Amino acid sequence: MIVSYGSLAPKRYMYSEVMKITSFRSDQLGKGGYGVVFKGRIHDGRLVAVKILHDCKGNGDEFVNEVMSIGRTSHINVVSLHGFCLEGSKRALIYEYMPNGSLDRYIYSQNPKEIIGWERLYAIAIGIARGLEYLHHSCNTRIVHFDIKPQNILLDRDFSPKIADFGLAKLCHTKESKLSMTGARGTIGFIAPEVHSRTFGVVSTKSDVYSYGMMLLEMVGGRRNVKSIVAKSSEKYFPDWIFDHLAQGDGLQACEVTSEIEAIARKMILIGLWCIQVIPLYRPTITKVLEMFERSLEDLNMPPKQNFCDLLESFPHNIDVQSASSTGLERRQVL
Repeated sequence: MIVSYGSLAPKRYMYSEVMKITSFRSDQLGKGGYGVVFKGRIHDGRLVAVKILHDCKGNGDEFVNEVMSIGRTSHINVVSLHGFCLEGSKRALIYEYMPNGSLDRYIYSQNPKEIIGWERLYAIAIGIARGLEYLHHSCNTRIVHFDIKPQNILLDRDFSPKIADFGLAKLCHTKESKLSMTGARGTIGFIAPEVHSRTFGVVSTKSDVYSYGMMLLEMVGGRRNVKSIVAKSSEKYFPDWIFDHLAQGDGLQACEVTSEIEAIARKMILIGLWCIQVIPLYRPTITKVLEMFERSLEDLNMPPKQNFCDLLESFPHNIDVQSASSTGLERRQVL
């Protein structure tokens, strides 16, 4: 990889250098299922976030996959990789530091709209879509992320979003969008139906669009979609609830939406519902999603109703799903 990239390759660090960068792991930012993230500073004075992977076994395919995926990207809405360490079982990824942490800390907080504001939330949604469009259509090699969720969206000091955590990403040739793969990957609540079962359609860039749509709904509702997937729950599954709420035309007061900013929330919900259509063919591409954001609310049609809850209940809850990071973890920043 280093030879093929030449001077454009991410810098390779020795593990001893990683320890110095992180002041011997003195400032922990967060942790996930695959490692711990520490704050550090590289030789030129820039702050960085260093993800040190634990329990590394085998030949490091997933690690190399992340380096290969993100190492070839350069976009304002995709986190930058400064370097990596691959020294036996010791592996680390060195990213740009994102001072405002991950999106989940804001949308799941007690008063998320007071902290971040609806206009900023709307701008974050568009920025994430632009980052995905770059990964899907503008890279030399097309990248499907497979783990788009609020925990993997990092915010810089200006609250501009950057897509992070490419441990589950897959590459495909530029002219292709369909992928051949076995097994499910991602995080429960955000996995597209076709990733779980090919009977719904082919796995493609549209699988990221589904995850993005679920995230949009969570950004508006401030609640986790997966919380409602419980036996005999009296709480309606959120995508079903929000669809019925819109269809009845009774406003969005339950989502703490005032009349002044209702158009923003309604547009985000409509786009999100289009993105989570069960059949991939009926979902928009991420480029189409960006076009929808530019259109007026009156020009956006209501998508057809899906029976989301029945669909999810048909998924076995004990499926062996790969995830780049554990859900529900307390963290300030996870990459």
